[in-house]
Amino acid sequence: MKTKFLIVIFSFLSIVLFAQEQKMSPAEITNFKNDVEKETKNIKSLKTDFIQYKHMDFLSKDIETSGKMAFKAPGMLNWQYTKPYQYSIIFKNNKIYINDQGNKSTVDAKSKMFEKINKLIVGSVSGNMFDDKEFTISYFKIKDFYIARLNPKTATVKKYIKQVELFFPVNDATVAQVKLIEPSGDYTRIVFKNKVINAKLDDSVFTN
Repeated sequence: MKTKFLIVIFSFLSIVLFAQEQKMSPAEITNFKNDVEKETKNIKSLKTDFIQYKHMDFLSKDIETSGKMAFKAPGMLNWQYTKPYQYSIIFKNNKIYINDQGNKSTVDAKSKMFEKINKLIVGSVSGNMFDDKEFTISYFKIKDFYIARLNPKTATVKKYIKQVELFFPVNDATVAQVKLIEPSGDYTRIVFKNKVINAKLDDSVFTN
């Protein structure tokens, strides 16, 4: 009896949550894309704090990390984790520079997979991914956010990413959250806070 009751409750909650999310109309999609593209084309640099939640089914609680991210056009990117450990990843000049608590290494990023990963990260941050030929994109809306869902077309990307979700606040045309869903169903959710667009960033920010 208790099991049946829980099933009914969960089914009801699923219906309610599903009803809250709506597909955007063609006119809404056009307006949304125009707003985002107008905003992001003028982004030369961006810095923001972030909180990252790593969800894995076998863990009862998500793994939480936090840090700072910096982006400078056309393609310099620095992810710097500060809590609970020190770790940075810098994308620059077709290379990936890693600093793991003082242990430094460099990876050649000229491979197609690294190019896609870098493009995905930069596009996720700037929101400028709508013309990417490697993803099928669908658009939804909930109370406080517009959502762009990107499903990879190529087998290469599908090995690593099942779906990407970009969350845009209804009153802001830049990305506020990114959710990267893996083929296993595990996912990483990144929430951006204290975002500053076109702040002056010296190139030394992208050296570890």
